[in-house]
Amino acid sequence: MSPIPWKTKDHEGDGGQLSPLSTLRTEVERLFDSFMRDPRAVLDWPFGQRAFEPAVDVAENDQEVTVRAELPGIKPEELTVTVSGNQLVLAGEKSEESEDKGKGYHRVESRYGSFRRSIPLPEVVDQNQVEAEYANGVLTIHLKKSPAVAPKKIEVKTK
Repeated sequence: MSPIPWKTKDHEGDGGQLSPLSTLRTEVERLFDSFMRDPRAVLDWPFGQRAFEPAVDVAENDQEVTVRAELPGIKPEELTVTVSGNQLVLAGEKSEESEDKGKGYHRVESRYGSFRRSIPLPEVVDQNQVEAEYANGVLTIHLKKSPAVAPKKIEVKTK
């Protein structure tokens, strides 16, 4: 998909090599196409890899708000969980290294980086009653709701 009509002449000179303008056009088209598929992917251009951002599920019932974050490969001691105002902040450091050896080759890949994810919370959460547990790469946080704002059932009267 091309947002700008470009000339169709892709080659310049006798050598048949792409001109600098054609190369630029190709990169702009690739950038535009990737933005249309996933707008967040463009933020990392030209480096190609997005920073680690854990997937988060938030659920709420009458008693508590439950937050589940997928943090595979991260040790619990590398995590920081804070509640400030109506924000739950998850932060930590991810370091991952893989090594693969075989006949005639040796491959080592390393990924390091910190992450920080803020999750807005309803104002009814009691900051003094927060529990966090980590198991099998999933961090589960239970935030109890303040009893002062618990839902009250109102009886409907008839005349």
